[in-house]
Amino acid sequence: MTALVIAEHDNQSIKGATLNTVTAAAQLGGDVHVLVAGSNAADAAKAAAQIAGVAKVIHADAAGFEHGLAENVAAQVIALAGSYSHIVFPATASGKNVAPRVAALLDVGQVSDITKVVSPDTFERPIYAGNAIATVQSSDKVKVITVRSTGFDTAAATGGSAAVETASATADSGKSSFVGSEIAKNDRPELTAAKIIVSGGRALGSSDKFNEVLTPLADKLGAALGASRAAVDAGYAPNDWQVGQTGKIVAPQLYIAAGISGAIQHLAGMKDSKVIVAINKDPEAPIFSVADYGLEADLFTAVPELVQAL
Repeated sequence: MTALVIAEHDNQSIKGATLNTVTAAAQLGGDVHVLVAGSNAADAAKAAAQIAGVAKVIHADAAGFEHGLAENVAAQVIALAGSYSHIVFPATASGKNVAPRVAALLDVGQVSDITKVVSPDTFERPIYAGNAIATVQSSDKVKVITVRSTGFDTAAATGGSAAVETASATADSGKSSFVGSEIAKNDRPELTAAKIIVSGGRALGSSDKFNEVLTPLADKLGAALGASRAAVDAGYAPNDWQVGQTGKIVAPQLYIAAGISGAIQHLAGMKDSKVIVAINKDPEAPIFSVADYGLEADLFTAVPELVQAL
């Protein structure tokens, strides 16, 4: 029984969610192989070989893999699928794009967003925005799984010594092509990898206030900035800052929620944080139900005082 982890990478290095996915795959009880499908991605393949717990890295290199187009990556996975009992993806935008295609082509069900491996065929996953946990058992010969990274520890990025094997790359499907990308550049830590996150809600009232009040606190703590869906929808913060069920799922060491009421959609994205601090003037705000520390106060007074104290 061997699991194939589909690495998420930028052709140079391995992205963090892949390390959590390797941990999940290792709990399945067999060997863990990693597929690096990219273009001029030898460095990424070498990085994958150093991940602790990885037995083998399969490197498929072709121009069609440069931007991770789902149709091309799925075809490469299918070409290798016959040797594996489990095909495991991180539950990221990329993983969620490729995994359903692989499951459909294999004519099997997909087990999505798992947070625990009970046994090689049984998994736990959150449902109803995390308010209930479903135990799912799959009888499919090949199990296609996506892994919620916050549910598993990060595998060590160094210490491994897996062999790198070159695989024949599948041909470009021709079904899609890369046109361009607009990537938001930020000097702060990436939201899903940050150890500290400062998030703001609709109570901040404007994008100017969002930056004026929260940026100094984030600067002091070396934190990433996040936002509730309401704040994003109101235009106070960019889309890639959104935390929640329809945004990014995070589990930092410290999560500070300022002016966030705590709707179910938001709680689903951050309630696994190690320490949650809530600042809200409404004592009945649902955010206090998950907070380790709650401050009933006006954020426009409390946050500057906190910055001054730091």
